[in-house]
Amino acid sequence: MKIRASLIAFTAALVVAGCGGSDEGSGTATPAASAGKELFTQNCSNCHTLADAGTKGQVGPNLDQLRPGPDLVTSQVTNGGGGMPAFANKLSADQIKQIADYVSSVAGK
Repeated sequence: MKIRASLIAFTAALVVAGCGGSDEGSGTATPAASAGKELFTQNCSNCHTLADAGTKGQVGPNLDQLRPGPDLVTSQVTNGGGGMPAFANKLSADQIKQIADYVSSVAGK
């Protein structure tokens, strides 16, 4: 399974949410990808479904169906919206980027 790095985000119409990844073709997770996956699992798993993370949340959008890009995930996780809380005061910009990279790299795969 190919995984790069990324996380989550959502709005009422453009709902999103994310972590983890691996080196292309190597089958081993990079430290950044592992951190993204762990952050997603800790912060997003209760609400979002993402097969790679083994999560089955029903509150927020199914990220495997939505397949959000990193910019959308970053914006949604940072600012919240559509029922999702903002995480800007809980997570650092680097942590949000790790989640966004993870989610966008694994969603729908």
